[in-house]
Amino acid sequence: MKHSSLLKSYLNFLYVERGLAENTREAYARDLRRLEEFLERKGKNPGDCDANDLFVFLLELKKEGMAARTVARVTAALRGFFAFLEAEGLRADDPTPYLTSPKLNEVIPRVLSEKTMDKLLTDKLEAGELAVRDRAIMEVFYSSGLRVSELTTVRINDIELELGYVKCRGKGGKERIVPLGEEAVAALRRYLGKARPLLTKGRSVETLFLNAHGRALTRQGVWLILKNWAKSHGIEENIYPHMLRHTFATHLLEHGADLRSVQEMLGHADIATTQVYTHLTRKRLLEVFRQAHPRAD
Repeated sequence: MKHSSLLKSYLNFLYVERGLAENTREAYARDLRRLEEFLERKGKNPGDCDANDLFVFLLELKKEGMAARTVARVTAALRGFFAFLEAEGLRADDPTPYLTSPKLNEVIPRVLSEKTMDKLLTDKLEAGELAVRDRAIMEVFYSSGLRVSELTTVRINDIELELGYVKCRGKGGKERIVPLGEEAVAALRRYLGKARPLLTKGRSVETLFLNAHGRALTRQGVWLILKNWAKSHGIEENIYPHMLRHTFATHLLEHGADLRSVQEMLGHADIATTQVYTHLTRKRLLEVFRQAHPRAD
């Protein structure tokens, strides 16, 4: 099956950044290739279609008798695809905001437990420059909840270690300030003081995190770093960048952070996006209630 360059870029994004299973990626690929074929018949492509084209496409699928769950998956594929195109500057707009899909059970994000995060981050400190860099990446991910696309574009001047924050550019180029914890700051100090100079080899490079050749890390490079780091620390779970973002948000809420603050740190435009994490914390809230309320028992 031949895919367009836009679709290839998106499928690579799903593999590297989102860590989606192969079966899911293949299903999305089929759905989006079907969209491309539909648009080709109209003399259009994903870069220039509009909302009406997508409405008609979904209507055709329903008329063909496609199951509600499958239509919901196709709609999700469309939303993710066009959000990606807009975020990457491959489209000026996102034509999917008004698409509707059958109501199904919400998918709960996968997160790592605090015990697993402790195992990942409290081992002995490695000595090599790449290991020092990788620890800094892990600490910054868990401390800030950055998207991998944001982490790979952070520059030296975007971090303020004395005050403990990082400035990043999220979707649509919108900037935000995110706090960094003490462990992340300490890991960055080690990286900047010992490891990064060995990677730059005296050259001036603005990007904060660099590969072994002194160039900016790619999203796929970060994904491989996480895979290798987890394996070296005895973690069997499939760890990917967005899982650390989910973990960051969930652990904050479990420890009492308010939803609005988490929304701001994650850079979500709509708090409804952030509310998915409340599903993960309900059990914790029930435990707190039972321990604290005088008439809970």
